[in-house]
Amino acid sequence: MQHTAESISARLLAMGNPDSAALSLRFFKTGPGEYAEGDKFAGLELRDLNALVKETWKDTPLTACCELLQSEWHECRTTALAIMEKKYERGTEAEREQIFDAYLANTARINNWDLVDMSASHIVGPWLETRDRSILYTLAKSKLLWERRIAIISTLHYIKKDDFNDTLKIAEMLLNDKQDLMHKATGWMLREVGKRNEKTLCGFLDVNARKMPRTALRYAIEKMEPERRKYYMTLR
Repeated sequence: MQHTAESISARLLAMGNPDSAALSLRFFKTGPGEYAEGDKFAGLELRDLNALVKETWKDTPLTACCELLQSEWHECRTTALAIMEKKYERGTEAEREQIFDAYLANTARINNWDLVDMSASHIVGPWLETRDRSILYTLAKSKLLWERRIAIISTLHYIKKDDFNDTLKIAEMLLNDKQDLMHKATGWMLREVGKRNEKTLCGFLDVNARKMPRTALRYAIEKMEPERRKYYMTLR
């Protein structure tokens, strides 16, 4: 029996906890003028959400995932992306293409940092690994914060394969981004580069550290030896 967006949503909301929901509303900055203004949380424990995904993903069609992504409830969108990730990992080439296309068609609903971070490097990154990656550069120029974050986080898939070129190019494009969430994401990806090849990270920082946001720089150098961290921070 196939699961529907309505049936999954009903089960998620039934498992909600108001106290946990209140904490999430503050943690994810849902107040007026904040980056997740208006987002709604049911207050699910992650273990409960994961258990539901494990139970339902095989019999939940991609169309239902896309419907769940339209939900006002954060956990419904989280579940949709978790199911899409599992389907992508185990899918055929044709199924993976459909999931990738659906993902890009719904970027406005992948609208918080945790949603991007759990999915971009597992769907967008892998699909583009052997294909034209120009869409990443288009996303990096987007006015939509979440598309810019998808662009840089997707490159984590390549970093893990010691392919740093796109990460460094996109990081440079994002140096003047106005959003703190982007400073953190860019610094995080640069740190991941440095964990695998510190020489490459240092080469990037030697050119760009003076013009990087301090948050991005702090994230990037976090795993370096103290003296080297101190040196790069003096450049700011």
